[in-house]
Amino acid sequence: MRILLIEDEDRLRTTLAKALREEGYAVDVAEDGVEGLHKAGQNDYNVVLLDVMLPGRDGWTVLRELRKTKATPVLMLTALDAASDRVRGLDGGADDYLGKPFDLDELLARVRALIRRAAGTARPDIELGDVRVDTRARSVTRAGVPVVLTAREYSILEYLALHRREVVTRTELFEHLFDENDDSLSNLLDVHVFNIRKKLGHDLIVTRRGLGYCIER
Repeated sequence: MRILLIEDEDRLRTTLAKALREEGYAVDVAEDGVEGLHKAGQNDYNVVLLDVMLPGRDGWTVLRELRKTKATPVLMLTALDAASDRVRGLDGGADDYLGKPFDLDELLARVRALIRRAAGTARPDIELGDVRVDTRARSVTRAGVPVVLTAREYSILEYLALHRREVVTRTELFEHLFDENDDSLSNLLDVHVFNIRKKLGHDLIVTRRGLGYCIER
């Protein structure tokens, strides 16, 4: 999953980006509202983490402009934690609101919830026959036996699982699983899919020639 982090505080931006990447997310960053709005409008992110107090354009403005064209889930991060500020954010189109300082585990849980909600999945675990994907623990089992996937393999499987019975194009996978600094050519998608099939069954992911991939279970 690909996340845009719009945060002007250097230390917090670096810390959050590192933590999100360690969780397996592809992360793009923006240091001000102008850059953030541009990136949010040009790319299809799974979640935008949006600070309110930004140079250039504040978070309220970024949110308002983004909502004219995009329904991307937005989690607002701000030290302005009065009830009136939370109401303003939610009524302005934000999907969630987290006051600073915040617990990293809570932030990650809220991100996972927003991704599930956007995909229309309420439960944290997804059953695919004898394969179970736990999006909360980011773990996978087959017939009850844990299966170890690389971070990239897990990201591909989770995305396809959240869009089960839909054909997902290769372009969509690249756009949602690789950040702006990734050299996607060095991460051959076919190799990752082959490895997932080898670990979880060759019939789990179906290739639709000329279209993309699909989990039909």
